[in-house]
Amino acid sequence: MNKKHIITIAGKLGSGKSSTAKKVADILDYTHYSTGDFMRAIADDRGISLGDLNIIAETDPSIDKKLDDRNIEIGEMENIVLDSRLGFHFIPDSFKVFLDLDPETASERILKDKENNPNRSKEATGSFNDKESIIEKITDRLISERKRYKDLYGIEDHTSPDNFNLVINTKEIPLEEVSREVIREYNNWLNS
Repeated sequence: MNKKHIITIAGKLGSGKSSTAKKVADILDYTHYSTGDFMRAIADDRGISLGDLNIIAETDPSIDKKLDDRNIEIGEMENIVLDSRLGFHFIPDSFKVFLDLDPETASERILKDKENNPNRSKEATGSFNDKESIIEKITDRLISERKRYKDLYGIEDHTSPDNFNLVINTKEIPLEEVSREVIREYNNWLNS
């Protein structure tokens, strides 16, 4: 299999997936793409919230099809960092990274982000006010995604380490270090 100059980054909510993808793209001078940004654009085009679009996506496969087609299109490019839960699936010849994080730490990060960015939309931070509601939302979303991805693509568990070249637990590791590790292992992968 040919190796493409593409890094796909997936991860659990709050793990730093988007921040890491942006940082890695910046350091490598690659172009950054985000499935989340594309979902927000679809929601904006329809004049609905991202939350409403996610609910619609559970029964309307055309939304996932648009996202899938976009991931496949990005997979034809070079010098890309894509943050996408299913990038590993649609761009199998990419360097595949997964950022792991326990729900407790994720909830703390999400609350802190909400406090530090009070003008951010509810779409970005959710309408939560406590750790327990965030942990419940993280768990519900993971269960929903597992079912949806199994039904649509036959993927048993999109968070399984077996899907990735590199798995990093970001609980104790700052963004700079996570980004450096991704780049170091990506370069090793390219040269192997």
